[in-house]
Amino acid sequence: MTAAQAEAGPTEHIPVLYQSVLEWLDPRPGRRYLDGTVGGGGHTEGILRQGAEVLGLDRDAETLRVAAQRLAPFAGRLVLRQASYRRGAAILAEIGWRKAAGILLDLGLSSLQLADPSRGFAFRQDGPLDMRFDRSGGESAADLVNTLPEEEIADLLFRYGEERRARRIAKAIVRNRPIGTTRQLAGVIAATAGFSEGGRSRMHPATRAFQALRIAVNHELDELERALPVLMECLEDGGRLAVISFQSLEDRIVKQTFRKAAGKPLKGERSGPGPIEEARFRELTKKPAQAEAEELAENPRSRSAKLRVLEKIGSADGPAGGTKPGH
Repeated sequence: MTAAQAEAGPTEHIPVLYQSVLEWLDPRPGRRYLDGTVGGGGHTEGILRQGAEVLGLDRDAETLRVAAQRLAPFAGRLVLRQASYRRGAAILAEIGWRKAAGILLDLGLSSLQLADPSRGFAFRQDGPLDMRFDRSGGESAADLVNTLPEEEIADLLFRYGEERRARRIAKAIVRNRPIGTTRQLAGVIAATAGFSEGGRSRMHPATRAFQALRIAVNHELDELERALPVLMECLEDGGRLAVISFQSLEDRIVKQTFRKAAGKPLKGERSGPGPIEEARFRELTKKPAQAEAEELAENPRSRSAKLRVLEKIGSADGPAGGTKPGH
């Protein structure tokens, strides 16, 4: 989820690009799917309603419990596990599925996470500076803010938040340590930027910093980079991998990974000499699918969502793949 969405505050959970996801994945009875980011369970419920089976994963135990209640009517066709989608291949093998007809990754935060001040993802309500998806271990955002050297904080803010004021903000953070709550950190950053509530700026100056800290705490970009090539190999012939991203850093990783898998040179690369290996995948979305006006009006958070879809090219005997949703 983009930083601006996290700042906006919680609303009722509405899965983004819901209809597009169902059209591209084309769930049917007897087919098996992996939802690597169950969240509130909206996309998973849609797949299950089409008669398919789903293995659902999420790093967040609290969110997963809520999703389990929502999805209880489909228990016979649903397996839920607390785990990162990076472990998707291993868990598919554990339950005896091995391959999937479709895999979904929705990289956004759930409304449940945003709505709970104790999670520390947003700063409209005060809460502990946590930001961990899995609160059973690992460093929190407070640990990073209060222990990292100033230079490392600045680097983190610039790399993961694309924050142009990273050095100034890092210096202010170190000067005001210890910092333990979301509002305290947001206040330090706002004072550094000369920001006042009700001013002309649409985005709070702490927005990008909160995004950067969340990404760093949960190793989100590293998880994505490592997981995509492995998950692609979990697809059966004609199977599809759909990824919804919300900010440019995520989308860039997905785009480059998909293009490389489809045998297309990345920007600035040239094809080398010698035989070209036949691509085993193809991009189905030359440009990412995005929310249309009706969805934007119903769910403003969808404005930053980008859906990219990759298909494993089927063999002559495998399921036929299409180039359009639902075909």
